[in-house]
Amino acid sequence: MILAIDGASTDLSIALATPDGGAIAGDSWSSAQRQSAELLPRALDLLASADRRVGDLTALAVGTGPGSFTGLRVAMSIAKGLAFALDRPIVGVPSLVAWLEQEPDARAAVARAGAREAYVLARGESEPAVVDRDGLGDLLAGRAIVAPVELADAFALGTAVRPVAAPAIARLAARRLAEDPAGDDLRSLEPIYLRPPRGLPAAPQGEVRWL
Repeated sequence: MILAIDGASTDLSIALATPDGGAIAGDSWSSAQRQSAELLPRALDLLASADRRVGDLTALAVGTGPGSFTGLRVAMSIAKGLAFALDRPIVGVPSLVAWLEQEPDARAAVARAGAREAYVLARGESEPAVVDRDGLGDLLAGRAIVAPVELADAFALGTAVRPVAAPAIARLAARRLAEDPAGDDLRSLEPIYLRPPRGLPAAPQGEVRWL
């Protein structure tokens, strides 16, 4: 059984799936600043509601972003912690790819990249672009999009489907595991940030020295 987690936005989701990606149970909700307090308890509650235990998990899957720095770190920490403790494989899935997988009619997935910018992954593109808020209207005009509710409201994007990505993350992870049962390297797997957190320089500021 796969536990999938997506914390890339304020619309959080978790899902349980069979090893081949079939849906067992899921949960989704909106939370602006409580990812660290809510994701793990919700996952444990989901397991209990499905009459499953943590030890029943056969793999972990996690959305890797880009998106919320805090949400990505919390989701990744939970998934990696469980994978390490249970000695299970882990698979990272780009969150915007999963958003589009879950919403086949959407032509683009949009996540917050800062106060005035957004990450935009158009269907068929391999990498997201960083787009200024003022340019989003022309870029997305007439397109069905998937975007967090708070972002759609803040950037006046009109009607957007909110992301519920965990089921798609589980399916995409199952496909990966069918080809490579080992999954991703636990130590090197990390979120796709694309840019440094606000206030930090983009380039390294000298050699790291251990005292």
